[in-house]
Amino acid sequence: MTLSKFTLKNIQPGKVENVPAGIFELPEKVLQFGTGVLLRGLPDYFIDKANRQGIFNGRIVVVKSTSGGDGAAFEKQDGLYTLCIRGLEDGKAVSSNIICSAISRVLSAKEEWGAVLKCAHNPDMQIIISNTTEVGIELVQDDILHHPPVSYPGKLLAFLYERYKAFAGSHQCGMVIVPTELISDNGKKLEAIVLELAHLNGLEENFIEWLEKHNHFCNSLVDRIVPGKPDAAAKKILEEELGYTDDLITMSEVYSLWAIEGNDAIASVLSFAAADKGVVITPDIHVFKELKLRLLNGTHSLSCAVAFLSGIVSVKEAMDNAVISNFVKDLMTKEIAKAIPYELPEKDAQDFAGKVLDRFRNPSIEHHWINISLNYTSKLEMRIVQVLLRYAELYKAVPENMALGFAAYLVFMKAVKEENNVYYGNFNGADYPIKDPKGGYFYEQWKNHPVQQAVKNMLSNSSLWNTDLSAIPGFAEKVTENVEDILQYGMMDVMKGAVPSLK
Repeated sequence: MTLSKFTLKNIQPGKVENVPAGIFELPEKVLQFGTGVLLRGLPDYFIDKANRQGIFNGRIVVVKSTSGGDGAAFEKQDGLYTLCIRGLEDGKAVSSNIICSAISRVLSAKEEWGAVLKCAHNPDMQIIISNTTEVGIELVQDDILHHPPVSYPGKLLAFLYERYKAFAGSHQCGMVIVPTELISDNGKKLEAIVLELAHLNGLEENFIEWLEKHNHFCNSLVDRIVPGKPDAAAKKILEEELGYTDDLITMSEVYSLWAIEGNDAIASVLSFAAADKGVVITPDIHVFKELKLRLLNGTHSLSCAVAFLSGIVSVKEAMDNAVISNFVKDLMTKEIAKAIPYELPEKDAQDFAGKVLDRFRNPSIEHHWINISLNYTSKLEMRIVQVLLRYAELYKAVPENMALGFAAYLVFMKAVKEENNVYYGNFNGADYPIKDPKGGYFYEQWKNHPVQQAVKNMLSNSSLWNTDLSAIPGFAEKVTENVEDILQYGMMDVMKGAVPSLK
């Protein structure tokens, strides 16, 4: 039995939250660019949850930028898919299955652009959301009269221009536009591109005035790990448990956050926010960006080489190891949380840290450290350097765990060879790729200098860090000592304190 509108009545109760009565009659209120798993696991989930509570009472028209892919599955399953939520909350296991019914239909931009533009004539349509990957929000020369325009901003502008014409520029027909692409100030960047495209396309001044005054582009931040479709074996087990097949089945962690920058007027349109505390509408979302960047991403980055060089493959495996788990917890709660370069109550930082630790311990998420090491240097600069500087300034001391994490990173970046423009390190006799544009610089430093000089050069290089890290009192000395210990005794012995300098 395949999941569809017509098989819902045959699904056994108890295993999954079925679709409530009346959902399929709800009007279409949202246009969504993108069909990816993040959208299904976060915004679409929130809208489905609100509809179940009788709050938002609207469905989503999804626009696919390409033909093929999941399009056939959405059509076969009437837009329905199962979201399987697994993980920990407050240290307790959570497991739930929900048939999400927020999606009304899926249109191909390439083949059904006319039908997409027809949605602009719908007076119930109020909201546009997107996740077109980070490269989707870029200015390209685009003709909005093309069917369809090439870029996402071009498609969005064409839709808004069609709406302007359909409602004769009415003040009431403007849209709330919420991009979820993972770039800073995504709403404002999208707005600037759309406005520039409007000028490049020679659109009339009255339209541009309407675009600026009566449409709201909101910055937003999404945070949820949505791995998507499980592997074939896990999918088979889930489908046997549920009693039906689902080609769109989607796995997700428990934690969810969609922080949207907006005022009360925007909140009244995004009324689905009332259904879940994970949706936050506030005039300034910077605090959420800082918490995620420093506590989740920053901890990931500084723990990465420590765990990898200790022979640990995944984040979950690290959290199951008492030594590494203690390091991760202390790094996050005793150092990073106490030096976030943003004024906020420490309790907020510690509460967020507790949720992050639950997420790291999630047995259903396989997050490999080697993947986290991608673009290692730029991630450390963006996520950790400001925290490190603030810690040194506030406490006049070297943060021990940060110094150890930095030392492990430098050892991880110690390439032993280069093949086809990729540098490789070696751990326990096995090569691993160093997927970092700065790999060549570190290779040359390690190759041409003794340890102490190499470490000093790497820490003092302000083109890497936008500051001289060796100028932090005691930091370079501590990192050098850690590097020498890791090279001589191995990472895990250093972690266990089983080296002379730590006794």
